[in-house]
Amino acid sequence: MSLGIKLRSKPLLLAASVLLISSNAIASKKPEPPIVKPEVSTTTHKVEIADETVRYKAIAGGTLLKNDKGEATANIFSTTYLRTNSDSDKPRPVTFVFNGGPGSASIWLHLGIYGPKRVVVPSNAKDDGAAPYQLVDNQYSLLDVTDLVFIDPVGTGVSHAVGKSKDKDFWGVKQDAKSIAQFIRQWLTEHNRWNSPKYLSGESYGTVRAAAVTNELQGGWTDVSLNGVMLISSILDLTHARYQPGNNQPYIGFLPTMAATAYYHGKVSEADKNLGLEGFVEASRHFALNDYALALLQGSRLSDNKRKQTIKKLARFTGLKPSYLDAVNLRVSAHRFQKELLRDQYKTVGRLDSRYIGKDYDSGGERIDADPSGYGIDGAYTAAINHYLTNDLNVKLDRQFQVLSGKVFGGWDWRMSGNRLHFVNVAPYLSKAQRENSDFKLFVANGYFDMATPFFATENTIADNGFDASRVDMKYYPAGHMMYVEENSLKQLSDDLRSFYK
Repeated sequence: MSLGIKLRSKPLLLAASVLLISSNAIASKKPEPPIVKPEVSTTTHKVEIADETVRYKAIAGGTLLKNDKGEATANIFSTTYLRTNSDSDKPRPVTFVFNGGPGSASIWLHLGIYGPKRVVVPSNAKDDGAAPYQLVDNQYSLLDVTDLVFIDPVGTGVSHAVGKSKDKDFWGVKQDAKSIAQFIRQWLTEHNRWNSPKYLSGESYGTVRAAAVTNELQGGWTDVSLNGVMLISSILDLTHARYQPGNNQPYIGFLPTMAATAYYHGKVSEADKNLGLEGFVEASRHFALNDYALALLQGSRLSDNKRKQTIKKLARFTGLKPSYLDAVNLRVSAHRFQKELLRDQYKTVGRLDSRYIGKDYDSGGERIDADPSGYGIDGAYTAAINHYLTNDLNVKLDRQFQVLSGKVFGGWDWRMSGNRLHFVNVAPYLSKAQRENSDFKLFVANGYFDMATPFFATENTIADNGFDASRVDMKYYPAGHMMYVEENSLKQLSDDLRSFYK
């Protein structure tokens, strides 16, 4: 009997142990935090644009994205501006705006060119210093001709994943595009704007996003046909920015920007100065597409005489010493150029805007310590967006506002399909959009001094991916990546964009 009792007690003890472990596991599992409905602030304002009083409503706050199961996945922060005193009875256009990075909030285009407020930074490529900064009514805003929606993707601004989702679930070319396209569809429904003319505007990586979002919106039968896309400082084919053996595209694409930079900093001959900036740049284009491209393609097959001729011309357009160009095998990367051009002065030039000059701790190094055109403006923009959201739009910021997140950039998934290894090229998405939508047009803004997304690389991309050039409006400005920080370029860009809408 006692033996039977012992035998029966073992399964009872095992069951009890399992129950205890399960109970402990349940008890130790943290409950998921409740998903709080995003707060939204609505305010009313007015601004003078082009000698006209524009009254508008600003709506700033979060939007919940949900998956197919109806579960919330992300809280996307956006700022919407809706004009309230338009005389026209036609549907007003709406433009969805974002910056790039990947990992950047939309503050640059928001407070630099499109929005009704702008932060003032020095036009002459000088450092922005410390607060207080000037935040003024933006007479160059596009709010007179289009309603505006500024979007901060997940991981930027105060946008974040919710529920079971993680921020990194949204960090990738396709993942990001899907989430932004989903946001746009929800916005159109919420504001009853499906029959309004629709535009996208992106800057830097935001141009990759614009192309990928276009593909998400116009693909399939649930089609959101776009009237146009504005590419500010464009990079659509990343082969033009990836330095590695065997890829000569960047050396060709960056050369005219180097020429413009050498011209600006007085590193060219008197004869070339007399050509003017545009004339000198045009000469560098011709050299880049012909003698230079052929020399790079020939590689070790290039004759000694041709090599010497190429080095001489390369020195003319870059402002660099022939001995240096010979040592680097005719191939000058952008980061080396930034360090080398003014090395004899112990100075460096900027990446986002090569008009800016910096001074490094080590003037003999290979790379600049930091980008003077980055730290030359970021203090002003960061202070301005935090001040503006809190004081003008009545937004309660319960998270730190992420201006440009290295965590997002470092965690980005660059794959476009499966596990295939290839460079990202989203240009075909836009040429396809042209073929499938007769009203679809492109505006492309280029800074002559932009060493992040060089204008000639953009020209080569447009020429090489099946575009209808008659529906591509290319414009150029004597400034850098954020050409709108230079006020004359800001005014011209505003006028050019306004013409594009019309």
